[in-house]
Amino acid sequence: MRLAVSALAVSSALILPNVQAEDQPASLNQQASFEKIEIIGSRIALRTATDSVAPVDIITAEQLESTGMTETAKALQFAAPSYSFPFSSVTDGSDAVRPASLRGLSPDHTLVLVNGKRRHGSALVHLSGTVGKGSSNVDLNAIPMTAIKRIEILRDGASAQYGSDAIAGVINVVLKDSEQGGSLSAQAGQTYAGDGEQWRVGANHGIALGDDGFVNVSLEAHHKDSTNRAGLDPRQQYPELADGSLDPREASFNRKSHQVGDAEYDNLGLFINAAKAISDNGELYAFGGVSKRETKSGAFYRRALDKRNLTEIYPDGFLPQINPDIIDTSIVLGYEFSLGEWDIDTSAGHGENAFNYNIVNTLNASLGPDSPTEFDAGTLSTRETNINIDASRYFSFANDSEILFATGISWRQNGYQIEAGESGSYINGGFDNRAAGSQGFSGFTPESEVDETRNNTGVYVELENQLTDEFYWAAALRYEDYSDFGDNTSWKLAGRYDFTDNLALRGTINTGFRAPSVQQLYFSNISTLFNPDPVTGQLVPTESGTFNTLSPVTKGLGINELAPELSQSFSLGLVYRNDAGLALTLDAYQISVDDRIILSSSVTPDDSPAVAQALAGTNAESARFFINAVDTRTRGVDLVISQDFDIGSWGDLQANLAYAYNKTEIQDIHFPQILDGVGKELFNRIEQTRMTSATPNNTGNLGLTHRLGDFKTNIRLSYFGDYTVGYSSGDVNYSDQWIMDLSVQYAATDALSFTAGAQNLFDVYPEKRPDSNNFNGIFVYPLTNTPFGFNGGYFFLEAKYTY
Repeated sequence: MRLAVSALAVSSALILPNVQAEDQPASLNQQASFEKIEIIGSRIALRTATDSVAPVDIITAEQLESTGMTETAKALQFAAPSYSFPFSSVTDGSDAVRPASLRGLSPDHTLVLVNGKRRHGSALVHLSGTVGKGSSNVDLNAIPMTAIKRIEILRDGASAQYGSDAIAGVINVVLKDSEQGGSLSAQAGQTYAGDGEQWRVGANHGIALGDDGFVNVSLEAHHKDSTNRAGLDPRQQYPELADGSLDPREASFNRKSHQVGDAEYDNLGLFINAAKAISDNGELYAFGGVSKRETKSGAFYRRALDKRNLTEIYPDGFLPQINPDIIDTSIVLGYEFSLGEWDIDTSAGHGENAFNYNIVNTLNASLGPDSPTEFDAGTLSTRETNINIDASRYFSFANDSEILFATGISWRQNGYQIEAGESGSYINGGFDNRAAGSQGFSGFTPESEVDETRNNTGVYVELENQLTDEFYWAAALRYEDYSDFGDNTSWKLAGRYDFTDNLALRGTINTGFRAPSVQQLYFSNISTLFNPDPVTGQLVPTESGTFNTLSPVTKGLGINELAPELSQSFSLGLVYRNDAGLALTLDAYQISVDDRIILSSSVTPDDSPAVAQALAGTNAESARFFINAVDTRTRGVDLVISQDFDIGSWGDLQANLAYAYNKTEIQDIHFPQILDGVGKELFNRIEQTRMTSATPNNTGNLGLTHRLGDFKTNIRLSYFGDYTVGYSSGDVNYSDQWIMDLSVQYAATDALSFTAGAQNLFDVYPEKRPDSNNFNGIFVYPLTNTPFGFNGGYFFLEAKYTY
């Protein structure tokens, strides 16, 4: 309620002064609806998606909103099949910041920009079995949908153009930049099952700064209740009585002991985009935002008879809750100007992300009956500063053409910090030989504390030339020098040939790299993991250490410092369009990545004398670490077709078909010599399955938008191919699924519209987990990597006022 009131108050303050303003001219609305210009992948900005030399998706704000999704990343998944945002639950911090990926690669193989400038990543490291385990990604949900004008997805390697991380591609979020008018929207809905109630309110407002400037402000508040699809807990909950009989409370115990589904969620975001001309050839610009998120998710239930419980505090057992607070801030300031024939852009940006672990409804059993029930378990934080100078101009070139020459220099500093939790979240109090640390998530210890930075400098040159009416080519070369691992040079060549006005062939070849993230370089922690007992199959808690490259454990095992991942990419595509409104792009690609960084499986002292020696003197019963260990090859095809139809008195129909296929294969696995004997344990079958098969190889959607009078109907049919989850008992393949979404919008006036819709209209669920690995029937569906989740159908109502 606090978030809603804040949002509505600010929204009203923005709108009320403009109640008497005239409606926006129709010509501006028409211009906005036809705008399909990209600014990604080329320094020549005025190119459409079908004119580009590499495949680019342009997702407008209208397309994002038409999905009915309330989260930016989830809406993008249903608008662009090459982008994956799988569901996960009971995965610690990953319940709050879920991993997302492009073209089936790791989440950290995609570079994210905002208004063409690099955006900082999340502080969270995914540790609990999700896709991209061991990676960190940019949290797109920190950018409210209300602030977004469009999203551009470059589906091509672009390290030579933009720097590290752009192996799979680049996502550029373009913020709204209107200097007048705005909108106010509100949405509410819930699942068919009656839970997961949520609402979202958003406001956007443009303010003119004289005749040559603007400030555009967006505010959004979003609340979501949790969902729960856990099965009933059949296990004995209470110790047997003295006579050996069951405790009578077994009959009345609420068997819905776990919480498996969406976390409870509150998010408040404010974004500002502004620009102002200060001379005839110079413009200042600024943009940035702040978001605050609070989530609540469940861990494993601790039964009353569990040694990790104290019946003096929780006589019936307890469900620990992981409730992180996430604060994300960013600001970019820049100045664009002309100097003679040169166009120059200078900018400086800074972003931070803090992830604070709060554990509630818990205890530290080793402290005895006086244990607190809430703990601050520590904070992870990242910070990133970017300074850029870019310059470009045209020169005369062969065949009476002009060549664009662009060059620039960039400096970036990344920092990572781990702050220990309060002592009660990790200490062993010695009471009755009970488990130490806060249950659900053990706090970061002082030994895990770190505050490190690294910096790099990059220099690039780019050339672009339309040599003839039919042939366009581009080349890029980038050199980067890092303070921690050395330097790298990457390059890119691209070309396009138009055989006719309707048909073109395009292709690219490039090398790329991804520097190890500061999270992978410096993350360290000892936490409780649950591994299956080889005999009983029951999950058994063990103290597992994640050790960074600074640790004597990794050095004792002969593990080298992390090196960059290196890639080689090829793409070849066809583009077809005609005067009847048909547009088709078909692109095939191959991406080879050497020395991929993985978070290894856990190894124990029983696996090797070297491991036993390295772990001696630590509190860890097992160890895992980040290591360059895997070479992969990903091949795929992307198909995008769109067609507009004029169906006379029946209105207008827009059809969009998108299909993405990709398959990743492991080419080689390599470990330090000292670890050769335990190689299978370091990257076992489960981890290999997660890297290659946990994301569907085939995804696609068919979208139909029909307009008739004051009504607009959206139908979207989404396809998610089969995928595989690795369990301790073996791999399980889950079959493909079709999901249908439907919404109908009614324009009550030129300014006011109402929408009713349903996501997952036919209430489709994924297949259930096998009996051999469903934790006594409690985990009904896969906890991780389900492409569309397991909440079932969801219906919503939305109202939007545009002025």
